[in-house]
Amino acid sequence: MQIYLGSDHAGFKLKEQIKQHLNDKQINIVDCGCYEEVSCDYPDIAQKTCLEFLKDKDENSKVFLFCGTGVGMSIAANKIKGIRAVCANDFFSVKHSRLHNDANVLCMGARVIGIGLCLELIDCFLTHEFQGQRHEKRVKKLEKIL
Repeated sequence: MQIYLGSDHAGFKLKEQIKQHLNDKQINIVDCGCYEEVSCDYPDIAQKTCLEFLKDKDENSKVFLFCGTGVGMSIAANKIKGIRAVCANDFFSVKHSRLHNDANVLCMGARVIGIGLCLELIDCFLTHEFQGQRHEKRVKKLEKIL
């Protein structure tokens, strides 16, 4: 499993804190940028990060994207075939995005969420697996839309 990380300038500090958390858990990380707090465009980072992720054949790999609100990253990521991104800042949404929607990308807003909750939501996203069964047909319908 690898975790692909991406942020714009607004999410840079949060991404760096998440990197440390994942390193402490000995999880492999691919940092797709940005690499400093200089203004950059979230669509570019979302695209770069998601395309790198799609090259990975491990179904356990995931993506975490950070911008000011998480919304811009989510919109950009969902433009890419094979990506199921969710912008979520609460446990219920994060948990059910994995259980029911097989989300593979979690987007969060550095200006919306604190580091403590963010770390817990990331762990939640990583520990819950897609339930399949009745949800499988809906996820397949999503793939046809893309």
